[in-house]
Amino acid sequence: MQKIKSLMTRQGLRSPQESVNDLSPIENLRIPTKEELRELHEEPPDPQAQQEIINSIEEVYFSNDSFDIVKYELERLPPVLSLQELEEYRDKLKQQQAAVSKKVADLILEKQPAYVEELERVTSLQSGLQMAAVICTNGRRHLNIAKEGFTQTSLGLLANQRKRQLLIGLLKSLRTIKTLQRTDVRLSEMLEEEDYPGAIQLCLECQKAASTFKHYSCISELNSKLQDTLEQIEEQLDVALSKICKNFDINHYTKVQQAYRLLGKTQTAMDQLHMHFTQAIHNTVFQVVLGYVELCAGNTDTKFQKLQYKDLCTHITSDSYIPCLADLCKALWEVMLSYYRTMQWHENHDQDEAAVVSSVSDGNNVIGTEESSFDRNYVKKKLEHGLSRIWQDVQLKVKTYLLGTDLSNFKYDDFIFVLDVISRLMQVGEEFCGSKSEVLQESIRKQSVNYFKTYHRTRLEELRMFLENETWELCPVKSSFSILQLHEFKFMEQSRSPSVSPSKQPASAASSTVTLFEQYCAGGNPFEIQADSKDDETEDVLASNGYESDEQEKSAYQEYDSDSDVPEELKRDYVDEQTGDAPIKSVSRETLRSRKKSDYNLNKVNAPILTNTTLNVIRLVGKYMQMMNILKPIAFDVIHFMSQLFDYYLYAVYTFFGRNDMFESTGLGLSSSRLRTTLNRIQESLIDLEVSADPSGTLTAAEERKEKVPSPHLSHLVVLTSGNSLYGLAERVVATESLVFLAEQFEFLQPHLDAVMPAAKKPFLQQFYSQTVSTASELRKPVYWIVAAKAIDYEQMLLLMANVKWDVKEIMSQHNVYVDALLKEFEEFNRRLNDVSKRVRIPLPVSNILWEHCIRLANRTLVEGYANVKKCSNEGRALMQLDFQQFLMKLEKLTDIRPIPDKEFVETYIKAYYLTENDMESWIKEHREYSTKQLTNLVNICLGTYINKKARQKLLATIDDTDRPKR
Repeated sequence: MQKIKSLMTRQGLRSPQESVNDLSPIENLRIPTKEELRELHEEPPDPQAQQEIINSIEEVYFSNDSFDIVKYELERLPPVLSLQELEEYRDKLKQQQAAVSKKVADLILEKQPAYVEELERVTSLQSGLQMAAVICTNGRRHLNIAKEGFTQTSLGLLANQRKRQLLIGLLKSLRTIKTLQRTDVRLSEMLEEEDYPGAIQLCLECQKAASTFKHYSCISELNSKLQDTLEQIEEQLDVALSKICKNFDINHYTKVQQAYRLLGKTQTAMDQLHMHFTQAIHNTVFQVVLGYVELCAGNTDTKFQKLQYKDLCTHITSDSYIPCLADLCKALWEVMLSYYRTMQWHENHDQDEAAVVSSVSDGNNVIGTEESSFDRNYVKKKLEHGLSRIWQDVQLKVKTYLLGTDLSNFKYDDFIFVLDVISRLMQVGEEFCGSKSEVLQESIRKQSVNYFKTYHRTRLEELRMFLENETWELCPVKSSFSILQLHEFKFMEQSRSPSVSPSKQPASAASSTVTLFEQYCAGGNPFEIQADSKDDETEDVLASNGYESDEQEKSAYQEYDSDSDVPEELKRDYVDEQTGDAPIKSVSRETLRSRKKSDYNLNKVNAPILTNTTLNVIRLVGKYMQMMNILKPIAFDVIHFMSQLFDYYLYAVYTFFGRNDMFESTGLGLSSSRLRTTLNRIQESLIDLEVSADPSGTLTAAEERKEKVPSPHLSHLVVLTSGNSLYGLAERVVATESLVFLAEQFEFLQPHLDAVMPAAKKPFLQQFYSQTVSTASELRKPVYWIVAAKAIDYEQMLLLMANVKWDVKEIMSQHNVYVDALLKEFEEFNRRLNDVSKRVRIPLPVSNILWEHCIRLANRTLVEGYANVKKCSNEGRALMQLDFQQFLMKLEKLTDIRPIPDKEFVETYIKAYYLTENDMESWIKEHREYSTKQLTNLVNICLGTYINKKARQKLLATIDDTDRPKR
C-alpha cells in the first residue's frame, strides 16, 4: 500500500486502469496478455494445483525489489546447454508465472471496489489541502498588512520601555558596585573605632550583595577582597580578645562577643580566649621577672631575654626577691580577676538572654534557641574547666619562682612576708576555683622547712646563749600582761580563728564574708605592699618600776605582816586567757592583813613572774605560730620545733636548779616518773652531750648531732650557795615560775595549735601537752627541795636529839630543847622567806611547797632521831609524844598548811613502841615507808626485853624480806 501511495504522489491522480498500466515490472508483476488470459479461462482452474505451483516457486523470487530475475536465471544455467531441458524449464517458469498472474488478477479483481473507494478519499483530501493552502496565503497577506500598520510600532515602544527598565536596574547595580568598592574605607574606620560588630555586619552585608552581582566580572575580585577584609577583621578581633586577659572592660568585651556571634564562632572565641589567658600568664610573669633581673644587672643585655623563665628566676637577687614576688602576684591577680569578670559577664548575659527567650517563646525560633542554648552550655563548661587550668598555670609559674632562690638566709620578717603573700595567693586560688593549691603548698613547704630548720637551729643557739647569760632576775611586766599584747601575736587579735591568714587586711574585710574578688573587683589589689602596723605601734607591757602601787598602797605594804591573808582573786598566777586582762582591784590595809601566813606576795595583784629569756621564748613561739598559721602544711614541723623550745627551757631550769643526785637518791618521789621520763627524752633527743665531734663518726651521726644543742651552763653570776639568800631562792622562784608561766601560755595556745595540726599528727601534740607541758609545775618539788634541805640544820637537830635521855622513870611535863631549836630554825626560815619575797613575789603554791618540804624533812629527821635511841622507857615514849605535840602546836602558828605533812609518819612510829610481838610483825609488813634501820630499832628497843632471841630473829627476817623489794 505504501508503494501505491508513493506512486500516486509522484504521478498525480489517474484512472485505475491508467494507474495499473503505469506499474513497472519491477514494482509489480506483469499483467497477463489476452492469449494468456484466454488460456487461463480455457483451462478450468484447479485451485489446489495452482497453489502447489505457487508453492514450488523459489523463495528468492519473493525477496526485495532489487532482485534481478534475469541475472539469477542466467547464472543458474548449466555449463552445457540442452535445448530440450531449456524448453522444459521455460515451460515450468511460464506455468509458475501464469499461476502467479492468475493469483494477482484474482486478488486485484477481489480488491477493486475498496481500491476505488480509497482512491476517491485521497482525491477528496487533495482538494481540501488545496483549499487550506489558499486560506493560509490570504492569512499571511492580512498579517503583513497588520504588522506594517500597528504591531511593529507598538512592540517597538514596549521593547524600548523594557530596555529602559533594564538600564535603570543596571544603573542601580553599578551604583551598588561602586559603593562596594568604597566599603573598605568605612571598614577601616570602624576597626579603628573598635566597632567590631558593625564592621562584621557591614562586611557580611557586602558579601551578600556581592554574591547577588557575581555575574559581573568586576565582582569576583571584590568578593575575594571582602573575604580578605573579613579575615583581617577576625585577626584584629583576636587581638582585641587577647586584651581582655589583662584588663577586662565590659563594653569592649561585649563588642567582641557580639562580633564573634555575628561570625557564628562563639565556641571558637572561647577556645581562643583560654589560649590567650595561658599566653598572658606566661608573658606577664616573664616580663615582670625580666624587668627585675635587668634592673639588678644594671644593663639591658639581651641575653636575659633569651633565657627560659626557670633560668631567669635564678638570677633574682635577695634584695629584689620580695618586690618582684609582690609584682608577680599583682600581675597574676589582674589576669585571674579578668577571668573572674569574664565569667561574671557570661553569667549575667546568659540570665538576660534566658529571660528574653522565655518572654518571646512562640515556637517559631526553636532551632535558633536550641543552637544558642548549646553555645551557652559549651561556653559555661569551658569557662568552668578553664578555672582549674588557669590556676594550675599560675601555681606552676609561682612555684618556679619560689624554688628559684634559696630563702634559708632571709630575715624572719622577710620570710614571713613571702609566706603571707603566698598564703594570700592560695586564698585567691581557693576562692577562684576551690583549689587547695597542692603545688604551691608543696613548694612553699619545701622552702619553709629548709628555712625553718636553719632558723630554728640559730634560735636554739641563741636560747642557749640567753640561758647561760641569764641572771634570773624578774622582768617587770604589768599585771595585765598578755601574750596577745606582743607584736608576734597580733595576728591572733586580727582573727582568733587560726584558719584566717594574717595578711595585712582591713578589719572589715577580715570580719566579713566578702571574697577577695568581690572586694577588689572595682579596683585595688590584694597584693599591694602595706606598711606593717607594728611600725606605728609600741608594746606596752613593762611596768615602770616593776611594781604597780601608789603611795597609799605602799604605806599599806609597810604594815604587812606574816599573819595577813589574801583574797581568792589575788591568788591568780596568770591573766585571763579570753580577755587578756587580770582583775585590778584596790588593796586595803584590812585585805593585806587578812592574807595567809604562807602567801609572800608583794604586789597588789599577781603580776606574771618571767624573765627576759622567757619573754624571748614567747616571742619566738609567736613567730613560729605566725609561720605555721600562714602555712599549715608545715604545722607539724613548726609545732615540733616549738616543743623543742619548751623542752630546752625546761631542761635548763632542771639542770640549773633541780638536779641533785644526793636528794634524788632519797627515794622520796621528788621527781615523778613522768617528769623523769620527760627529762630523759629531752636529754636523748635534744641535748648534745659530746664535747667535740668525732671525726670518724658516720654522716648520719653528724646529722643527728646537728639537730642537737649542747647542754646549757648556769651563769657564774648566779649564786646558789648562800644561806642568807636561801640558796638562791629568788632565782629559783623566777626560773621555775617563769617555766610554769610559759607552760600556761602553751596551754592557752593549745586550741590554736590543735586546729592547724594534721589529724595524723595530733597524737604527738596530745603527748607533748600531757607528758611535757603538764610536768612544768612538777619541777617545783625537786627545785625547792634543795632549798628546804639546806635552809634548816637537820644534822644539828639529830645531835641535839642524841643527847636526850629517853629512859626516864617519870613522866615529864617539859619538852626537850631540840624542839625549841627546830622551831627557831623554822622562824629563821620564815624571816628569810619574807626577805626574799621583798625581791621576788613568792606565789602561794611555791611557799606551800617550801613549807611542805621543810616540815616533811623535819618530821623524817624526828623519826630518824627516834630511831637512833639506844634505850627508851614508856615515860620516854610519852616524852617523844610531848615533844612532837609541842612542835606541831608552835608550827601551826607559823604556817597555814593543813594537814601537817608526814604528821602520821611520826605519830605512827611513836605509837609502834607500844605494839606486842604479834602486832609488830603485821605492822612491819604494812608500813614499808620506814627504813630498815628504823624498823630494826623498834624491834630491838621496844620488844628486846620482852621476847626471846628466836622471835627477834623472826621479826628481823620479816624486816629484811620487806626491805628486799626496795633494793
